[in-house]
Amino acid sequence: MEVEERLNEVLSRIRASEKSANRPENAVSLVAVSKTFDAETIRPVIEAGQRVFGENRVQEAQAKWPALKRETPDIELHLIGPLQSNKAADAVALFDVIETIDREKIARAVAAEMKRQGRDIRLYVQVNTGLEPQKAGIAPEDAAAFVALCRDELALNIEGLMCIPPFDENPGPHFALLAKLAGQCGLSRLSMGMSGDFETAIAFGATGVRVGSAIFGAR
Repeated sequence: MEVEERLNEVLSRIRASEKSANRPENAVSLVAVSKTFDAETIRPVIEAGQRVFGENRVQEAQAKWPALKRETPDIELHLIGPLQSNKAADAVALFDVIETIDREKIARAVAAEMKRQGRDIRLYVQVNTGLEPQKAGIAPEDAAAFVALCRDELALNIEGLMCIPPFDENPGPHFALLAKLAGQCGLSRLSMGMSGDFETAIAFGATGVRVGSAIFGAR
């Protein structure tokens, strides 16, 4: 199956999941996760009409996306991997959305860079719903206070919450927790769900799903 066919199949599954969850059509946006794939592999997906993409690493994204964004200026690029403070300047310059704000040091670094560069990019707070020590994300019980800090003290544009449930657990309770936390914070956007569980995420209120291998194939 060609990459364009896989893209259309994922989009059809998203629309079907919206319908079965009694949600409006196009309530869910697709972030096509292009990490590890080169520009030549990504171009056919752009040509098929996809405009929102996700990358895990700033350095890898810098190698391919400036040229792709010049070719197709309406692309929206999301950082969906952990951000180190020493990469904040590069991330703010390249990405349109950062989904992985998860601690005060990163929030302050991004705020300073946005002010310095005159960019107001959209941000998500990553929540470690499974409290996994090896995984990035703020603890669920600290999420509301952290969102308030980002908004009130740092004047950051926090658009929503993001999570990656534990690999070996039912993702449903994690998606439900993220939706509950977003409600408590007055946030309407939820980035949750990947190739293996995005239909479940849509049932729990995802507004953005991050799908890579179902579109691009195995890494």
